[in-house]
Amino acid sequence: MVSSRAVALAAPPLVVAALVIVNAWPGLMPGVGFWDTGEFQTVLPILGTAHPTGYPTYVLVGFLANILLTPLGEPAFRITLISLLAVATAAGVTVLLVRRLTGSIPIAVATGLGLALTHVVWVNATRADPHPLHLAFVAILLWALLRWEDARRGIEPGVDPRATDRRLVLAAVVFGLAAGNHSLTLLFVPAIALFVLAVEPRIWRRPRFVLACLGAAFGTLALVYLELPLRGGLVPPLTAPLVYAQPATWDGFWYVALAAQFQGSLRDPLGDLGRKVGELLDFGLTELGLVLTVLVPFAAVVTAQRARRYMVLSGVALVVTLLFNKAYVNADIERYYLGPILIVWTWLAIFAAELAALVGADGTAFLARLRRIRLEPRTAERATGVAAVMLGLVMLLPSLADLGDRRLAADRSNDRSAQLWLDSTLPALAPRAVLVSWWSTSTPLWYAQMVKGIRPDIFVVDDRTMLDLGLGRAPDVIERYLAEGRPVYAIRIDYNGDLAELTSQFDMTLVASGGATGVWRVNGLGVAVQ
Repeated sequence: MVSSRAVALAAPPLVVAALVIVNAWPGLMPGVGFWDTGEFQTVLPILGTAHPTGYPTYVLVGFLANILLTPLGEPAFRITLISLLAVATAAGVTVLLVRRLTGSIPIAVATGLGLALTHVVWVNATRADPHPLHLAFVAILLWALLRWEDARRGIEPGVDPRATDRRLVLAAVVFGLAAGNHSLTLLFVPAIALFVLAVEPRIWRRPRFVLACLGAAFGTLALVYLELPLRGGLVPPLTAPLVYAQPATWDGFWYVALAAQFQGSLRDPLGDLGRKVGELLDFGLTELGLVLTVLVPFAAVVTAQRARRYMVLSGVALVVTLLFNKAYVNADIERYYLGPILIVWTWLAIFAAELAALVGADGTAFLARLRRIRLEPRTAERATGVAAVMLGLVMLLPSLADLGDRRLAADRSNDRSAQLWLDSTLPALAPRAVLVSWWSTSTPLWYAQMVKGIRPDIFVVDDRTMLDLGLGRAPDVIERYLAEGRPVYAIRIDYNGDLAELTSQFDMTLVASGGATGVWRVNGLGVAVQ
């Protein structure tokens, strides 16, 4: 039988998680999307391999979740739903984390809800993407490390020392899973190392235990990364229908796992710090509002005073991640700030809890002096509780004040553009057609073929396909398959001259859509016909 204490402990995080799901569910993308969204909605249901860094934990979780969530809609929607469930999990675990840090349930609940209502978090909860799962793993990892600290400090008396050690090993496993989901987790390594040394300074005298923790972390990471070669063709019967690059080869595996194609995107981490700080301030104003953004430095100071070890862990992780993010030049970089947003929310929670305790203690003391009476000891506790509730509401005010705008920004319930495009494009293609495509349109085409089983006769040749199969460039592919007598179509974007290059060489007729999603029938050599 479940005890009342267990119910009391579990209820707040579960209620917060449920509220997050109910709030964001109506805004979920209903079907397949373009770009990386369409890729993940394809790769996860078929247990394929994704673009660098492969995201094997996300792929494995998505494959299982797609099966478990079968009654809830088509695969594309189920994969999107994973993002919302991950954000709900992050919010619920944040309640546990903040309750551990502050002892205040009202402030913990407000922090969990505030995290989920933050613009960048909410926006990422309504589409298929590994970053919401990264947020959940960060919350779980922080909580797991603090639970180990509690056991080490004797906050939980009677705990077997081996059980204490197992908590750190479990945190190491969480780290391995998190790193297999997103390589941003690796930025936490310096923070975790300093935190562990702060909690147990002599841990270096226990080399076997240290090796056990490292083995748990990197062993878990290695295990999940086996998904890439196994499904990438190392064992032919296990080869997935969609494989990115060639992860079954030694060089191909490291090309994907180490994200070699993006390594040129990291530029001058310590340069132009003034500009970067200004951009972070603007980002904070957008995500947290003026009042909470102004309070962040004060919250950091209070956290450093009241939870020194946690400040070592969270502060170093925040600084390292922000330096990386500001130096990494890539699309949609805002997703990389989910971890830092969580950390900042926990700092604000500690600040609010300290302020509530101050108001409760000083307020009741002042009232006692004013009335010249002696108040009961529990009076201050009740006053602190009331102050915590009020401050929790204050923490939520920026989100609640523009809730409608945040909901509108995150709402993807009417985003059926990729499905409508497929509905108009696929019937326009002749049987056994070769379609020279590009990333944004390739991914929904793959979804239609490999997940829905629609038009398997079409050969979608993406730029990645050209590279992996040695087909040359788009003009080479077109000439090759025209010579074989197959119907050839092309979808190319024009900002870098791809479409202009083809229209100058081939007789092409636009048969579906337009712009970056326009489908052109290649009639032969010559000049395009509009």
